Amino acid sequence: MIPSKIIGIGLNYVKHIDEMKSIPQKEPVIFLKPNSSLHDITQPIPIPKNYGSVHHEIELAVCIGKAGSNIPVESAEDYIAGFGLALDLTLRDIQGKAKSAGLPWAIAKGFDHSCPVSSFVQKDSIKDYNNLNLKLIVNSNERQNSSTANMIFKVPFLIRYISQFFTLTEGDLIITGTPEGVGPLNEGDQIEASISDIAEIKTKII
Repeated sequence: MIPSKIIGIGLNYVKHIDEMKSIPQKEPVIFLKPNSSLHDITQPIPIPKNYGSVHHEIELAVCIGKAGSNIPVESAEDYIAGFGLALDLTLRDIQGKAKSAGLPWAIAKGFDHSCPVSSFVQKDSIKDYNNLNLKLIVNSNERQNSSTANMIFKVPFLIRYISQFFTLTEGDLIITGTPEGVGPLNEGDQIEASISDIAEIKTKII
């Protein structure tokens, strides 16, 4: 199923906020990726050239199982179908220029193949999605290693918040933010990405 939308969450881990020299926000930072950004993470991942640095951001992805709007926090889990692993690839130089000018991040976050995702596992197979280890290794060097326990805004709250503004429909994806350790990718890089109980992926950059 192709999602009607991919909803990204920015600045959802304190240490990532620090490394980006950003400021914690009182509400989630929301951006969208188009469907054309989707990519099978098990296949080699093409990245654009001549647009500056492309950074990796490993994230827990949430797949929505049924339609809803203005969803209460206490009912949010009823709308989750499953969980997957996503990379939120970012054209960091373009994003930096957009931020400095107060402009949108659409190109930096939404370019083709910028949302590689794994297959999804059913939510009932995950004991505690609030305590999953996320790890990303590039060329045998560990870059990111954290836990969903460190999210500022937890998944049920994100579903409530997002559904105030966007009706969530079956198949929609929420990518829930990245921990610290983001960095550049280059052609030929070998990637190992994992989220405990969900996926262990080996792929490469082309």
